[in-house]
Amino acid sequence: MNNHVASKPATMKLKQTINPILLYFIHFMITLYTVVTYIPYYFLFETRQEKSNRIKAKPVNSKPESAYRSINSLDGLASVLYPGCDTLDKVFMYAKNKFKDKRLLGTREVLSEEDEIQPNGKIFKKVILGHYTWLSYEDVFLRALNFGNGLQTLGQKPKTNIAIFCETRAEWMIAAQACFMYNFQLVTLYATLGGPAIVHGLNETEVTNIITSKELLQTKLKDIVSLVPRLRHVITVDGKPPTWSEFPKGVIVHTMAAVQALGAKGSTENQPPSKPAPSDIAVIMYTSGSTGLPKGVMISHSNIIAGITGMAERIPGLGEEDVYIGYLPLAHVLELSAELVCLSHGCRIGYSAPQTLADQSSKIKKGSKGDTTMLKPTLMAAVPEIMDRIYKNVMNKVNEMSSFQRNLFILAYNYKMEQISKGHSTPLCDRFIFRKVRGLLGGNIRLLLCGGAPLSATTQRFMNICFCCPVGQGYGLTESSGAGTITEVWDYNTGRVGAPLVCCEIKLKNWEEGGYFNTDKPHPRGEILIGGQNVTMGYYKNEAKTKADFFEDENGQRWLCTGDVGEFDPDGCLKIIDRKKDLVKLQAGEYVSLGKVEAALKNLPLIDNICAYANSYHSYVIGFVVPNQKELTELARKKGLEGTWEELCNSCEMENEVLKVLSEAAVSASLEKFEIPVKIRLSPEPWTPETGLVTDAFKLKRKELKTHYQADIERMYGRK
Repeated sequence: MNNHVASKPATMKLKQTINPILLYFIHFMITLYTVVTYIPYYFLFETRQEKSNRIKAKPVNSKPESAYRSINSLDGLASVLYPGCDTLDKVFMYAKNKFKDKRLLGTREVLSEEDEIQPNGKIFKKVILGHYTWLSYEDVFLRALNFGNGLQTLGQKPKTNIAIFCETRAEWMIAAQACFMYNFQLVTLYATLGGPAIVHGLNETEVTNIITSKELLQTKLKDIVSLVPRLRHVITVDGKPPTWSEFPKGVIVHTMAAVQALGAKGSTENQPPSKPAPSDIAVIMYTSGSTGLPKGVMISHSNIIAGITGMAERIPGLGEEDVYIGYLPLAHVLELSAELVCLSHGCRIGYSAPQTLADQSSKIKKGSKGDTTMLKPTLMAAVPEIMDRIYKNVMNKVNEMSSFQRNLFILAYNYKMEQISKGHSTPLCDRFIFRKVRGLLGGNIRLLLCGGAPLSATTQRFMNICFCCPVGQGYGLTESSGAGTITEVWDYNTGRVGAPLVCCEIKLKNWEEGGYFNTDKPHPRGEILIGGQNVTMGYYKNEAKTKADFFEDENGQRWLCTGDVGEFDPDGCLKIIDRKKDLVKLQAGEYVSLGKVEAALKNLPLIDNICAYANSYHSYVIGFVVPNQKELTELARKKGLEGTWEELCNSCEMENEVLKVLSEAAVSASLEKFEIPVKIRLSPEPWTPETGLVTDAFKLKRKELKTHYQADIERMYGRK
């Protein structure tokens, strides 16, 4: 194993309960199998180990503040995907000409919907879905061209803003391509944003036209349209809603099909599209807002192209054989970038939603197939929250197995963990033990890309083992067009986010308050600064914040101050070790990183989510915890406690029992005594983007959580 592995395999192994004599015999057979299979695969293993061990990035000079670059871009940063394609409309035109009749965007047809009454009386909507139907590159191009022309007919002018407030679906991408072609500035808003945040985004950008869906129009937009005085046209992507007549005077509702028909009819009469320049704004992307109102990040055509150029370089063999499943919010830079990478390389993109992703997903009727089973994707992006959920669900199923099945799974799991750490593969284990787990995501995944927040080492290693594929951790921000770093596919180390992409360079700036310096030995540490063509233009109508977070150096290169703290390993890979905003100074002067505390405790089976909290007026940390219902109920049974779910969560006895488990885990994770939560509040309700307590990427909204639990904070700290 190379010397930069973050977590030793032994610390992540599962515990087995097998007769010692039988275990000795099994280990003898495993050793024999390993020796026999090692010989024919020797050269393959050596190649992967060499790749994993090699230097991946270097400082450009010997100064401590020097920027690190990928070894593939030491002589200059990459900024263009294809020669001459310096705007997004040119990239799509290039792809359309190259992959003309190939399938591009796929949508599953809805065969039927029905209400299913649960044992507790709640009604869940279930769907039965058919096959995927596909639009070719040529189809998408024509639809986008006509839609853009139709918008132009409705009065949309080049370099003016138009909003899209819609779920992830094919029509979202078609609308986006239309805007890129006609140089309309696309304002993106999360479908889960609350009313005030939506109003803020629409009014700040002064949009007159908005693209949305029937459901969002009726559930979210209808109530706030009167608060957006400039709005004139609402375009629904999926047919006209039945209540459209209730809108204020002067607001007209159109369907996307009607606007496309208008564009097709006027294509000979209207002036040709106004072509964008590389420096023109392509997207004003409103962040999911982990603090306060969301900010609009201005992203130019050249910013996005540089970002996807860097990302594409880290996905070997990307091409027409690949199928990507799109289900994360397209208003998030991770999903938009991933889909644009796929679109530009001839991949198919099949659309899904978190509620229909797998056979066991909440909206899939029992006995029918989820989207991954039908699509069988090869590429998938995910946020850690989704991966953590998959991990916990699979481990719950393992615990329900018979003793023989469970121990067989655990033996295979631990064996494969050891082999992975040595750079070896395990074809028999993959075929016979992990095939069923791998089938949860369709069975063909060759690369999982995780971004949006740190992924725990335990979950990453679990995905490596059970889904038989590399898990690429990425690091980037909306402000860097989503680009920063991605781990290489043969690098199975955990706890790292990889080397800088070929489109950017990264340097570490001293942060004295936190005690991080780029002269630290053996690893330089400091605030992460990203520089390159992917660094965006700043915040819309917020010059003060732009000046605080962005700057240009003496060479005219643009830099972003991320607020995240990182350190470089000797091979040039980056670790995220802290966050400036998450650092709290306790009353006695100790600094606590809330993110570090949460990362140490979040992967406990008993914990579905956790938010650590502290302030400088007190000497200890407290926490808000969403417990796992099954695990908490079992713990209550063992302790002889009874009650409804709400009663258990509101029980002081259960708080103390959970606190004991947390404290033991915190000690095992080597947290300092002052970092361990002293009091907690158990929450019976999960935190979802709909509750407003987490972002769409499931990052904690600390300000909202503090407000939500203010009474509990006062109770846990004692009212003053």
